[in-house]
Amino acid sequence: MSTGLSEQEQLRRSSLNQLRELGINPYPAEAFEINANAADILANYDRDKTAYKNISIAGRIMTRRIMGSASFVELQDSTGRIQVYLKRDDLCPEEDKTLYNTVFKKLMDLGDFIGIKGYVFTTQTGEISVHVTELTLLSKSLKPLPIVKRDEEGNIYDGFTDPELRYRQRYVDLTVNPGFKQIFINRSKVINTMRAYFDDQGWMEVETPILQPIHGGAAARPFATHHNTLDMPLYLRIANELYLKRLIVAGFDGVYEFGKMFRNEGMDRTHNPEYTSMEIYVAYKDYIWMMAMVEECFEKIAVTIHGSPVVQVGEHQINFEGPYEKLTMYESIQKYTGIDVSAMTEDELKETCKGLNIEIDSTMGRGKLIDEIFSEKVEANLIQPTYITDYPLEMTPLAKKHRSKEGLVERFELFVLGKEIGNAYSELNDPIDQRERFEDQLKLAARGDHEAMAMDYDF
Repeated sequence: MSTGLSEQEQLRRSSLNQLRELGINPYPAEAFEINANAADILANYDRDKTAYKNISIAGRIMTRRIMGSASFVELQDSTGRIQVYLKRDDLCPEEDKTLYNTVFKKLMDLGDFIGIKGYVFTTQTGEISVHVTELTLLSKSLKPLPIVKRDEEGNIYDGFTDPELRYRQRYVDLTVNPGFKQIFINRSKVINTMRAYFDDQGWMEVETPILQPIHGGAAARPFATHHNTLDMPLYLRIANELYLKRLIVAGFDGVYEFGKMFRNEGMDRTHNPEYTSMEIYVAYKDYIWMMAMVEECFEKIAVTIHGSPVVQVGEHQINFEGPYEKLTMYESIQKYTGIDVSAMTEDELKETCKGLNIEIDSTMGRGKLIDEIFSEKVEANLIQPTYITDYPLEMTPLAKKHRSKEGLVERFELFVLGKEIGNAYSELNDPIDQRERFEDQLKLAARGDHEAMAMDYDF
């Protein structure tokens, strides 16, 4: 009868049982107190050797080299990796050598979590290491980790690299490719820096509903669900915009929210059905003020994380110090296609799209057609921080009409490295105009546009 376990998994189950027979709990309940980490030891040991005479550290076994009565382990904790040295007679000073000869050498595996106590020293080859005097198994790993192979120069040539597996099993990816952990750390720093900046301005962080009776605030297709008790349809929010604006109307000068958004549409590297966004609204301001605020905030983020407003991303040096370049939507299309679309009708735009080999369908109105041209032919060229401003009225139902340009709204999007990272506008506060815009959206929905906004009478 097949157990469904691989040979490696069966061996690890056998080791688990043998550990228990020896009276060792492979998943102890007691806390293991630590007073050091890999990064701190490696960075500071040479400066102060006296500070590491009695350390306690925990982590995962990543590699082992067993050489009879002595062994080396590469231990990985949340800060990095460090070499650990185990000598049988130091670990087991009495006659009973079971902990080293059996538990460590035979029953522990790569991926196991261990806690060690000892002191730091430098090997004959000059490598900072931890000499172990006490060893505790903290958690037995029952599945083998993917094996990452490196050449003599340290380059990975066989590792956990399959993109789908990496995204589906991010916990494994972060274990065997710890360099990617910095992305998570930087993300946390971005959020914390933004939050501190907003709080310093006196703006308030709030929470708005995730389940909403009307999907609004953006052009996107929602996830739908049903509330059994109330017997009514509800939608996972595609944006929190309309609820945040209600708080401004209620009398708050500035509100912001970090939150999950949900969009039931296509997936690719830049579009996910569930993602985090930050939205902020400040009373009595316009999109010109917002651009200046974003520049100040983004420069602060870059300096906080990288120590400079200039950030190296691949082959590009991105400068987040303002002011950023500004192009109107029409100017950007003309710059990168040579075509002036500003006065084109819907039919002319369709012909232009065909001439540019851009796929379109019958549900697309004038605004959507312009957006397709921009997305296909302009976005990828916007490497340095660039504001695209003054969008066609049809593209943004919630923005104010431009103060001096007929048919446009006061909106901007910020692009870096060919990707949109921000979107804002002078907020529409004319209720009659807003109703007319929503009615135009209903007409698009009737044509089959699943991303058109619904009418929100309360708003």
